[in-house]
Amino acid sequence: IKIAKALDEFGVDCIELTSPCASEQSRLDCEAICKLGLKAKILTHVRCHMDDVKVAVETGVDGVDVVIGTSSFLREHSHGKDMTYIKNAAIEVIEFVKSKGLEIRFSSEDSFRSDLVDLLSLYAAVDKVGVNRVGIADTVGCASPRQVYDLVRTLRGVVSCDIECHFHNDSGCAIANAYCALEAGATHIDTSVIGIGERNGITPLGGLMARMIVADRDYVKGKYDLHKLKAIEDLVADSVEINIPFNNYITGFSAFTHKAGIHAKAILANPSTYEIIDPADFGMKRYVHFASRLTGWNAIKSRVEQLGLAMTDAQVKLCTAKIKALADVRPIAIDDADSIIRTFHGNLHKENEDPLLPNMTEEEKKKFEQKQRELNGVTEKRELEDQADKEAEVPQAKKTKTEAGA
Repeated sequence: IKIAKALDEFGVDCIELTSPCASEQSRLDCEAICKLGLKAKILTHVRCHMDDVKVAVETGVDGVDVVIGTSSFLREHSHGKDMTYIKNAAIEVIEFVKSKGLEIRFSSEDSFRSDLVDLLSLYAAVDKVGVNRVGIADTVGCASPRQVYDLVRTLRGVVSCDIECHFHNDSGCAIANAYCALEAGATHIDTSVIGIGERNGITPLGGLMARMIVADRDYVKGKYDLHKLKAIEDLVADSVEINIPFNNYITGFSAFTHKAGIHAKAILANPSTYEIIDPADFGMKRYVHFASRLTGWNAIKSRVEQLGLAMTDAQVKLCTAKIKALADVRPIAIDDADSIIRTFHGNLHKENEDPLLPNMTEEEKKKFEQKQRELNGVTEKRELEDQADKEAEVPQAKKTKTEAGA
């Protein structure tokens, strides 16, 4: 119930529930959620079979989503029915649900391994009897974006009803396929929170939002309460006892983290240089990770200013070199990095310097000294190269006069 309410507040159009025929608890859950009075339509997903549909319409749902396998694999090894049976069963179910005043979606299963002629003939038949939506399902996750676009575009020319699409992520194309389906004329996309589903799951809600906001920011911000996305994902993750991936779309802890020195400098000047999505749109924050060997002095300078410390650029560069050296010795947390910066700043005014990182082992101290020597050597080499480059740029005539004077 908490998840259903959260999805409704986020702004999803439909919430599809487990088949009430799956278990007694599933039926009770369906009935309870239907009584919440949510803005989203409440649908349930059942087999294309009259026994299931009769149970579904009694739960109080706004609509019924029915599915049946149409590929040769499923017709032979799952239900064992031919296309004539499938078409007749679909028409019977659709007419029954419509007679109850409910909406209905008919979907083929394993659509992309089904015969195209059979598929289009079936969809045309159900469209004629008034189905609200037809569904395409990439049940095994085998489809490519080009295949999706071609099939949806073809289907759009055959039926007048809405088109719903369902993509599994076995081959990593679920989000791309969903977006291509919309470009080709699909009207509905099945998603799940964090992409949870059979095997590798389906198109994740957050991932689709990421793709959509890049395409049409104003529309997405106007339709969905994007700031609620992280709370929904946390709720679902806690409920099913899983962790949200560190690199998850939008909400992963590294989604808006910048580490490389070149990136950090540009991000501090203009976030759009390395961010196509504004984290603020989702109530998230960017983080410039400066406690690493990859950090650049511009990131450290920004942090020094945030800490309210006064340092020259030369001092910041020296502090950066020490942080890089320490990061090569052992992992540095952000609190450690702040402590190093403060200690370095304090040492500028002391005769006897305090250790930058307390509790270092003797072995770590030796490694730190070695890393500092290596970094100093690299710095000296770069300075010599820079000097050589500057000298090479001096005009020959000017060089000759200077040398003659000397």
